[in-house]
Amino acid sequence: QVQLIESGGGLVQPGGSLRLSCAASGLTFSRYSMGWFRQAPGKEREFVASISWSGRSTDYADSVKGRFTISRDNAKNTMYLQMDSLKPEDTAVYYCAAQRNYTPRRGYDYWGQGTQVTVSS
Repeated sequence: QVQLIESGGGLVQPGGSLRLSCAASGLTFSRYSMGWFRQAPGKEREFVASISWSGRSTDYADSVKGRFTISRDNAKNTMYLQMDSLKPEDTAVYYCAAQRNYTPRRGYDYWGQGTQVTVSS
């Protein structure tokens, strides 16, 4: 079965950095586009970033553009989210997701369990 396992979350001070990873198994990773979403307490889940199966196309939410970078290594079946200049409002559970098509902000078929990111001094 398909498994997406996030890692790399934690507690970081404002202005700091974290790199999240999403390890995929049970699917042909190079044929799936991938995305990151997040959900803060009391809020709906929101789109953060996405990347096509080749890595040539990416999309970012306005709130993270210029601070976050999505990437993937198809040889390692892993996707990454480099998060720089973190703000307290970035605090959330971060989820990775996979889809066979490429509709960057919706339509994902598989989801991970999430990793907590807390930005606080």
